[in-house]
Amino acid sequence: MPIPAASGPTLYATSDLHVRHADNRRLVEEALRPTGEGDWLIVAGDIGDRFAEVEEILALLAGRFAKVIWAPGNHELWTVGADPVRLRGTDRYDALVAMCRALGVVTPEDEYPVWTGRGGPVRIAPLFVGYDYSFRVPGVADRDEAIALAYEHGVICTDEALLHPDPFPSRQEWCWDRVARTEQRLAACDPEVPLLLVNHYPLVREPTDVLRYPDFALWCGTERTADWHRRFPVALVVYGHLHIPRTTWYDGVRFQEVSLGYPREWRRRSHPPRILHDVLAPPLAAS
Repeated sequence: MPIPAASGPTLYATSDLHVRHADNRRLVEEALRPTGEGDWLIVAGDIGDRFAEVEEILALLAGRFAKVIWAPGNHELWTVGADPVRLRGTDRYDALVAMCRALGVVTPEDEYPVWTGRGGPVRIAPLFVGYDYSFRVPGVADRDEAIALAYEHGVICTDEALLHPDPFPSRQEWCWDRVARTEQRLAACDPEVPLLLVNHYPLVREPTDVLRYPDFALWCGTERTADWHRRFPVALVVYGHLHIPRTTWYDGVRFQEVSLGYPREWRRRSHPPRILHDVLAPPLAAS
């Protein structure tokens, strides 16, 4: 669907492009374009499964938009059998960061840029904090019990086979390390400039309440970020992963899910697939 041009540069966001699917790749190539000079694009993870396709799409987008900001999803961190790039864990993440920097794409390891266009100023903080299996169904005591129950229900994330935490002994410990590092950076930001937090996963658990399979929430975030939108001067949180694009509010802060999702998902919706979200459009820009 064509997006009407806004007055002045626009900050757009998208996620979960999953370009290994031909229909999604076509949408990206044909429709994922700026509407005016100076537009920025946030990509909140899950571009693709292989290193080369992530690089290809980011290079395409960096050539179209004035600035691209990327936060990794779980798919970028997979080490799949058909990918000639065999890096795992932190080595794979570091290689993705280096690739982004070569393209001029902002990563969670770079200085957070300040958007001063329509709806600004906001400081855009792309995050990588992962998950620690703390989004458990009620009555489940720990990760092991939660994973066993998920297997029993036939719900298991492919991450368990393809997302490696090396050199950390577990995904939880990698998550906790990333949370600690990220908290320090957010605390050091100038509080006079509102934050726009970008993370692949929702930073609070509530968005997972609408999942068709509640056990899948295990792979959707961490309770350790649940108060970030209150502790820090946050104007907006942008995320993906759930493939349920919508806007919700928690403690007066707007959370916007901007995913495209798989073709089988967006074809079921009554409206054409939406690949660009004007995240600072009213009511936020007017507040």
